[in-house]
Amino acid sequence: MTSVLVIDDEAPIRLLCRVNLEAEGMRVLEAADGPSGLEKARSKRPDVILLDVMMPGLDGWRVAEELLDDPETREIPIVFLTARAEFRDRARGLDIGGIDYVTKPFNPVELAPLVRGLLDRLQAGERDELRREKISDLRALMNAD
Repeated sequence: MTSVLVIDDEAPIRLLCRVNLEAEGMRVLEAADGPSGLEKARSKRPDVILLDVMMPGLDGWRVAEELLDDPETREIPIVFLTARAEFRDRARGLDIGGIDYVTKPFNPVELAPLVRGLLDRLQAGERDELRREKISDLRALMNAD
C-alpha cells in the first residue's frame, strides 16, 4: 500500500489530502509542522511526501533540504504543496530537489493520480527525466510572461 506523508500546518489541508488519498487506497500519515514531519519521514519512510512551504518555525524549504541531505530519506520524492505560486518559488522547489510543485488551491481529486503517476515514473527510473520536464515547464511559464 502506498504511504503518503502530508506535512502541513493547516489541519483542513491535511484532512482534504487524507480523505482523497485514502479514498484511493493510500495510507496517509500527517505532521502539523516541520520538526514532526522530519521525525515521521525518518521513522515511517513514506513513499511520497506532500510538503507545505509556508509553515511557522521550520519551513518547507528547510524540511526538504534536511530530508534530501539525509541518506536515509533522500530518495523519498517530495511534492511541494503550497500557496506560493510565483516562478521563483517553483524554481526554488525544483532546485532544492522537489519532484513536483502543486499550488493551492488545488483539486484534491487530482492528488492520488498525481502521486501514482510520480511513483510509476520513479520506479521506471525516470527521476531525472521527470525533473527535466518540470524545469522545462517552468521555462515555458517564464517565457510566456
